[in-house]
Amino acid sequence: MTTESKNKLAFLQEKSTSFKALLYDVDGTLADNMKAHKASYVAVAAEHGIELDPDIIDELAGWPTVDVALEISKRYNVEIDVTTFSARKSAIFIEDHIQKTQRIDYVVEHLLANVGKKRIGLVSGGSRSTLNITLDVIDIVGKFETLVCAGDTPEGKPSPQPFLLAAEQLGVAPSECLVFEDGDPGVQAAISAGMAWVRIDQI
Repeated sequence: MTTESKNKLAFLQEKSTSFKALLYDVDGTLADNMKAHKASYVAVAAEHGIELDPDIIDELAGWPTVDVALEISKRYNVEIDVTTFSARKSAIFIEDHIQKTQRIDYVVEHLLANVGKKRIGLVSGGSRSTLNITLDVIDIVGKFETLVCAGDTPEGKPSPQPFLLAAEQLGVAPSECLVFEDGDPGVQAAISAGMAWVRIDQI
């Protein structure tokens, strides 16, 4: 790791000391893949005649793909079958990008350093099938106790439901959880859940 990454890792370790559980977002937090997700959204939107502004994906970071598709439909006033759109977006991401995924090193190293010391959960708006591939590529399969993803709760981020479910599955009170995120919707979800949080991209 670079000196900068080591310093960020030390910061995360210091922040984590008093918490029993650590809850990590995946895309953009553990996995350096947001550019790939944006490119996939832009590609499938183009197939629907939409010239998508990729900044929308930053704004909606952490939302389930079907919810992002619905929001794109509303903003661009284009009728979209959100299930078909989501499946196609996932297919493009898997076919063209997923095997190239790199770790965000200081966050992954933080997770690995706390295995067996803290309760660890992953909370993502992605689909379980895609996440399983991503987690295999960045080599953290088996290093966490629970994975909450799209469809596991009635509402996704920015609702607190995904984080609350993870805390429940880990048997830890929300106030004893520290959330690691890279987007506003995830932070909103953590706050609503009564959890502390860190924006890993703003350290």
